[in-house]
Amino acid sequence: MAFALLARAPLLLIRLSGQRRVACAGTMASPRCFALELPGCTLAHFVVGTDVPGALPDPRAAALLGPPGRSYSLCVPVAPGGDCAARVRAARLHQRLLHQLRCGPFQLCQLRPMLCYYPGGGADGVQHGVLLHDPGDSPETRSALLALLDSYLEAPRPCLGEFVGDPRHQLWQCLWELRDGQGWQQVGPEPVVPTPEPALHPVVPDLPSSGVFPHRAAARAVLEACTPFIPEARAVLDLVDQCPEEVQKGKFPVIVIEGLDATGKTTVTQSVSESLKGILLKSPPDCISPWRKLFDDEPTIIRRAFYSLGNYIVASEIAKESTKSPVIVDRYWHSTATYAIATEVSGGVRHLPPAHHPIYQWPRDLLRPDLVLLLTVSPEERIKRIQARGMDRTREEAELEANNIFRQKVEETYQRMEKPACLVVDASPSKEKVLQVVLSLIHDNCY
Repeated sequence: MAFALLARAPLLLIRLSGQRRVACAGTMASPRCFALELPGCTLAHFVVGTDVPGALPDPRAAALLGPPGRSYSLCVPVAPGGDCAARVRAARLHQRLLHQLRCGPFQLCQLRPMLCYYPGGGADGVQHGVLLHDPGDSPETRSALLALLDSYLEAPRPCLGEFVGDPRHQLWQCLWELRDGQGWQQVGPEPVVPTPEPALHPVVPDLPSSGVFPHRAAARAVLEACTPFIPEARAVLDLVDQCPEEVQKGKFPVIVIEGLDATGKTTVTQSVSESLKGILLKSPPDCISPWRKLFDDEPTIIRRAFYSLGNYIVASEIAKESTKSPVIVDRYWHSTATYAIATEVSGGVRHLPPAHHPIYQWPRDLLRPDLVLLLTVSPEERIKRIQARGMDRTREEAELEANNIFRQKVEETYQRMEKPACLVVDASPSKEKVLQVVLSLIHDNCY
């Protein structure tokens, strides 16, 4: 499987249960539960090492983890304490691991994303990783994985597990542990059996620390941790620090236009600003846009911190300009949060945080607009417009085109945003008709 397809591959979630006396790969706790994303974007959960009364072997999991071939799990733990520097290091370590697994002795192996977490949820237990399936069950793959772990000199290292199956579709997991003076030793096996799905997707409690930042300081701390290895992070922080921490909107209305690419945002924002004799702003602002490609190539926690801080720079511009005229903003906080949620929450739409969850609430210290409009068109019309324009796309925008489930999650997340909510506008009709509808909504809600 090409790594470019990794974001569309089924995802593995692993839950951790308690600390082990012997460290796995020199890290913290060992995997205890996991969930596989099956065809149709359903999640099947399993527990490792604990008997569940009445649980039967699941042939769906055996088909993904058992023979033919052999599957390995690699989790990237966050160092104890879980501060921003530890989270950033883990995210970049995970990205490095993925790049290494796409080449050399692993080229014929298949990769699937993985998310590790502790029972009961909480932001401190989430770990990202990868499931590697070797269809040929080559001993060289195991040797290459152990050698790869040896190349990680700083603790905590990734944690390696290995799945085996039997003819009855029963699954087992073994762990590889590094013991002083003994090298790598295999521990187990332990049985793998089905377990009920948790009420809330396990990544949700971690989102305020990893992508949907509830205030400016949270996003700023992430980029501050990046300054030793991303010089541009300091430049972004310098621009943010020039903006007042508390700003107030002026007497004129502030209208945000949201929507997926090729829904007509550029045309609508320009037309509305001309009709209202207002000022047009966009997020991210021009002052940091030259670094957008650089941060788009970073892990989610860094990428979203960049876009979040861009919103605070725009807020400072909004405060100034709204004292003189109406302000139209091309994207703002809703798009930053929406893409983070839809990217990090695996599975289908039903696995998103429920409506009215706090994750959909506007940041308490970010200037709030008077109105947010969400432009929508059919998927077919949007793709046709993209192809006709030959647009440059970010990684997430490319995923929208290729992955129908991801697009549905983005659209649903937009519509769950609150205070302010998004008012949906059908942007399929003519430009003139869409402009008429938008101006009518602005008049009804802002004047």
